Amino acid sequence: MPESPVPHRRTLPFLLVLALTALAVWTLLRLGLWLYADAGSAPLHVFTRGLWFDSATLAWMLAPLLAISALLPARLRASRFMGALRWTALWLAVALLLFAAVAEVVFWDEFSTRFNFIAVDYLLYTQEVIGNIVESYPVGTLVAAIVALSALVVIALRRWLSFAVTARPWRARLAMLVAAVLLPVLAQFAEIEQMEGSGDAYADELAGNGLFSLAAAMRRNELDYARWYATLPQEEADEVLRSLHVERLPLSAEDSPSAMDDPPHDKSPFTRRPRNVVLVTIESLSAEYVGAYGSKAGLTPELDRIAAEGLRFADVYATGTRTVRGLEALSLGTPPVPGQAIVRRTNNNNLSTVGEILAPQGVVPMFIYGGYGYFDNMNSYFRGNDYLIVDRTDFAKDSIVFENVWGVADESLYANALIAMNRKAAEGKPFFAQIMTTSNHRPYTYPDGRIDIPSPGGRHGAVKYTDWAIGQFIREAKKQPWFADTLFVFVADHCASVAGRTRLPVAKYRIPLIFYAPDMLPPGEFTDRLSQIDLAPTLLEVMGKNGDDHFFGRAFFEEHVQLDRVFISNYQDLGYLRGDLLTVLSPRRVVKAYRVDPATLESTPTEPEPQQVKEAIAYYQTAAAAFKQGRLQMPAAQ
Repeated sequence: MPESPVPHRRTLPFLLVLALTALAVWTLLRLGLWLYADAGSAPLHVFTRGLWFDSATLAWMLAPLLAISALLPARLRASRFMGALRWTALWLAVALLLFAAVAEVVFWDEFSTRFNFIAVDYLLYTQEVIGNIVESYPVGTLVAAIVALSALVVIALRRWLSFAVTARPWRARLAMLVAAVLLPVLAQFAEIEQMEGSGDAYADELAGNGLFSLAAAMRRNELDYARWYATLPQEEADEVLRSLHVERLPLSAEDSPSAMDDPPHDKSPFTRRPRNVVLVTIESLSAEYVGAYGSKAGLTPELDRIAAEGLRFADVYATGTRTVRGLEALSLGTPPVPGQAIVRRTNNNNLSTVGEILAPQGVVPMFIYGGYGYFDNMNSYFRGNDYLIVDRTDFAKDSIVFENVWGVADESLYANALIAMNRKAAEGKPFFAQIMTTSNHRPYTYPDGRIDIPSPGGRHGAVKYTDWAIGQFIREAKKQPWFADTLFVFVADHCASVAGRTRLPVAKYRIPLIFYAPDMLPPGEFTDRLSQIDLAPTLLEVMGKNGDDHFFGRAFFEEHVQLDRVFISNYQDLGYLRGDLLTVLSPRRVVKAYRVDPATLESTPTEPEPQQVKEAIAYYQTAAAAFKQGRLQMPAAQ
């Protein structure tokens, strides 16, 4: 028998009820995140534009359903099976909407944004991501709550819902098919840039729709600089870079760069050159957590001691917001290209990385990672650039005292790194070992009994354990015969969070950088403003190796004017901070500028300065074009 509407109740069509339910879920989600983020400065922007993006998302969702409903025969629509299927579909749709809303809350808690390219990347690494979520949140309870709440919603909607089971006239079917075609066409008028305009990054993010943002990120995971950003003639860009003492061969030159023909400079604070370098890249360690950089929380006594005995760089900034960005900057010394980091792209082998430059000069480059190196294409990138790979799969089981989904405890990583470095030293070979840690990452779990904060200890516990493990590592390293000839470098890959009132909050990119070599480097402080991309040429310089002219970055100790410029970015906004002016290049050739307070690093909108705009374009345009044209590759690979 066909289903009948409940008597004396006004009923609504199935697709209308589904649309209203989706709008209600998205609006409540936006309201909750708005209150949580304290973004109360722009409610009109958040909720009016939010309705616009919700409607555009809904148009894409409804289009296939309208087409199916228009083409479905009346006899099939009237069957009992179809009746049961409709209720099941409604429950499943509500459950998926609620599940997506919960996922957005979790994502916002970590990144303070709607779904973006990070979410796209995470879809490729389900084992790590799902494991991280399971270890960080009560997943079983949340899923049970979603199932139960979805059932309650469907029961409540049953009183107001009707399903059309009678034959539709051909005009009604045609109208539904036309709507199925027109809705996606109209939805094309909604573009991700329309989220902006409130002057508050939180409000701009909340004005969007998570599913819409996710789809946009999938389309824009790689952005062609020349198509999307402000440009200069390449000859002019090269001249600007030359005036800024960028030594690499101009992109407009026809010749290929020669191999490592620039001898190292003599100026250096070292009493002698280090034979080995150990570059410890610390997961998510913002400068604000480190006592040597002003923190009063007491989380980093080991790093504070190392900073007091070493050379502390006071004003250093990460290029991006993810590990692959940090690895790109530290190994390749190039400003961040828009979209995906080069580490995750194709054709990224034989580049002018530290590994490719040092290997022909007799130094063994190593990449030592506490997790599985297939994640984010790390192993492929480093192996393709002459690094020896040592990751979690190479560690003996009895050497791992603790592990979670992201990787082994830092103390186990360091123990295995010492084994790898001792092996090379025993072979009489100098080494460059880049170690990538994992413990300072959600779910923030670590071995018991190491620090006074029980695991899981949140971000503070993870930072304190990370610091404890560094202290243990240095104490063990001091027992090795190669210690006196080794420079230890401690730097973060990126900060813990980039949430702020602007798209590129400068303070959220400030990271620690410490050189430690007590037998050849006097204690001190270096106050110039520096970028992550300047570390690679600097390490070649202090080792006395050729090749620092392959990088866009510049060695710290060269006798030039102060660098005083850094690069900060997310996946599409490219920032260039010089002096107190931050120039930001965005898609659709948008250029904005902000005045940055030197004490608080807070940004205030201002007018762009033409010369600085040219400098920003010259760096970013040339870096993107050089990679695209294969001009970042070493000569032997060309």
